[in-house]
Amino acid sequence: MKLTLSRRTERLTSSLIRDILQITQRPGVISFAGGLPAEELMPSLNFAECATESRQYGPSEGETTLRELIARGLSTLGLASTAEHVLVTSGSQQGIDLVGKLFIDEGTPVLLESPTYLAALQCFRVYGSEFYGLPLYSNGIDPDELKAAIVCHRPAFVYLIPSFQNPSGCCYSDEVRRAVAAVLDETETPLVEDDPYRDLVYAPCERTPVCAYLERAPWVYLGSFSKITAPGLRVGYLASSPALFPWFVRLKQSSDLHTSRIGQNWLARFIASDTFEHHLAHMNHVYAERRNTMQAALQLRFEGIAEWRAPAGGLFFWLRLTRDIDTLALLKTALNHDVAFMPGEPFFPVPDLRYPSLRLNFSHATPEKIDRGIAMLSDVLSECIEQATLNPRIRVG
Repeated sequence: MKLTLSRRTERLTSSLIRDILQITQRPGVISFAGGLPAEELMPSLNFAECATESRQYGPSEGETTLRELIARGLSTLGLASTAEHVLVTSGSQQGIDLVGKLFIDEGTPVLLESPTYLAALQCFRVYGSEFYGLPLYSNGIDPDELKAAIVCHRPAFVYLIPSFQNPSGCCYSDEVRRAVAAVLDETETPLVEDDPYRDLVYAPCERTPVCAYLERAPWVYLGSFSKITAPGLRVGYLASSPALFPWFVRLKQSSDLHTSRIGQNWLARFIASDTFEHHLAHMNHVYAERRNTMQAALQLRFEGIAEWRAPAGGLFFWLRLTRDIDTLALLKTALNHDVAFMPGEPFFPVPDLRYPSLRLNFSHATPEKIDRGIAMLSDVLSECIEQATLNPRIRVG
């Protein structure tokens, strides 16, 4: 019997990040590849107090106490959101998937930053979207380019990560945030704002959600607890403008009924506890030190090889290489030397905006491993450039 699968399966791709993570589990590998929080900074998980009440089915929208805490936090950011318009999701990745289900048919135009979050590209591609990219600058996207792209392509929505963008680490300025919101209001284009890194901040910067400035355009705001607690809990959330929310609830019901109740109840207790703010401050202190360590190592080893800016928050450095290196081939060589990174190529939604680049995570490795790993990666890259100089048939520039 011939197996008949949906056309959607033709667009399925393996996650390069997940593939690399499997390789980096071997002993001795220094990995800058994933967006992994440090295990030693994760809170202890004791479910004893919330296990009994979490055994039965629960509401699809999520646990009331957690939704109220999320809504209260969003209100402090300027988002006009109540608990009635907050949906707890199985990680913010499920929120991205629900957005894809709600907005995208085959051929649906979607407008994104270039580069952008790899798993969002993977998700939207499965549903058949047609991508259009917006270049990222030091203070965000260009509002005039946004308007021109909206007029030209009429996207179903615009997907943005304005605070500590993945992979670039870019943080939009206040001026750009307001101007982007004005364009979206003028064109009444829906905004999907992904904001999983906003609590990981190491230097003063603007972090007000673009959604907070919208007056007419529909909006979806995605958040996550994975980066600040334990990603294995798989608890994120989605808030939206009122007209969209019932659709997301129905889609959630058809996906998994509800997110794990025990994880939700544990999170609600932890967030409301006296220890949460201390935990967050300590995590940011440690990550700031690791960011500074990587910045110093890059200044020592990568000057002239790459261009970058130290991120004000988040988990990543984004390096734009000064030579036309095949970063996928470079990764294979680096893995043979027990150091891993994420090639930049898969993060670009459209080929014409692509350039040679690397994404480096600094949260998971210790300072000693950061120093050693950056030195190893520099040696591998320098060797690659030297070999290509001796052999012009190897593509470098």
